[in-house]
Amino acid sequence: MAKWILLLCMFWWCGSGAWAKEAMPAAENPALEAQMMEIAKELRCLVCQNQTIAESHAALAIDLRQQVREQLQSGKTPDQIYSYMTARYGDFVLYRPPLKSSTYLLWLGPIVLMVLGLLALLLVLHRRNILPDDAFDPDTPDAT
Repeated sequence: MAKWILLLCMFWWCGSGAWAKEAMPAAENPALEAQMMEIAKELRCLVCQNQTIAESHAALAIDLRQQVREQLQSGKTPDQIYSYMTARYGDFVLYRPPLKSSTYLLWLGPIVLMVLGLLALLLVLHRRNILPDDAFDPDTPDAT
């Protein structure tokens, strides 16, 4: 029964055309489309947050790709497009935000947390090392 449900779902998915969305070309100019995809690889999807707008299938990512495409058609440079996107959505929209005073915590936070974790581990191991042997429970088999 589960096989038939799975098969029915696969036929429904294939018939809905969900797989064909990526197969259709989005622009008549392949060079423009390639440039749009290069820019889209540097912009974060605001819905998914762990994907670029080039990878995401969210409606907002599709709209952002269309905005990039339109701006390229109007003659804007990639730097102007990045500036427009950061002015509109903030530095968060950049997949690699710049290192500046407002993003220090973003860049240095993981390093600080790792150092604090290592220091805590060393402190626990040092305290455990100076404890006498009788502070630990002996390994005895359970009496059942």
